[in-house]
This record gives sequence, structure tokens and C-alpha cells, in this order.
Amino acid sequence: MTTLYNLTALKGRRRNLRRNSPSPETLVWNMVRNRQIEGYKFRRQYSIGRFVVDFFCPEMKLAIEIDGDTHYQPGRPDKDAARQKYLSGLGISFLRLTNLDVTTNLEGVREKIVKSTTSPNLSLARRGTNLT
Repeated sequence: MTTLYNLTALKGRRRNLRRNSPSPETLVWNMVRNRQIEGYKFRRQYSIGRFVVDFFCPEMKLAIEIDGDTHYQPGRPDKDAARQKYLSGLGISFLRLTNLDVTTNLEGVREKIVKSTTSPNLSLARRGTNLT
């Protein structure tokens, strides 16, 4: 069985992305690290298949992407859509935020992330909830 997560071939790329994080990503990382959001563990610059997402919570299968200027260059929205479709096909939920969201409304971003962790779209089993 082949693993899809944190492939060794992408280790250097992940490390480089962590070392050169834009300030909005750093702000979000400081918010989600150390189980600060509802006790969930988030990982930074996590690879899934051939893609690297900014933040990932394996327990909820939730990816968070902070879209900066490069995400609005010609052709990039199509690539982002293809990546999101691939990840959704693996059962991964996706939350997209912009640099502007993060830099102008950090508390609102925090609320969106918290809301996504309690969303009914996430399976109750992934959240460890028992209906009986």
C-alpha cells in the first residue's frame, strides 16, 4: 500500500515552504498550533499526494489554504480547483482564506476555522462523537 501523506520526495519542498512562510501563514500557524482550536492538532505545510497544503488536521481531514497573490495569477485558479477536487475526492474538507482575510480580520478567520471544526459537513465519527 502506498502512502499519500508527507511523501519523502516532497520533504525539501515542505521544509522550504515552512522556512519562507508569508506573514499571513505565520499568523494563522500561531493561531492553530498546539491544539489551540478546539483541541485539534494541525500540521503546517503538509503534503497529500503530490500537493502541499498550508495546514492540515488529519483527525478531521480538514485542509486550510491561505491564498496569496500567486493564487490569482493566470492559470492558477484552474490548478487550485484541480487540487481541491483531488483532495475532496479523498474525503478532505477544504477551507480557503485570503491573505487579506488574515491581515484585516484575524478574529474572523479564527471564527471561520472554529466553525469549520464544528461543521455538520464533517463526519461525527471524525470528531469522535458517538450518537448512542
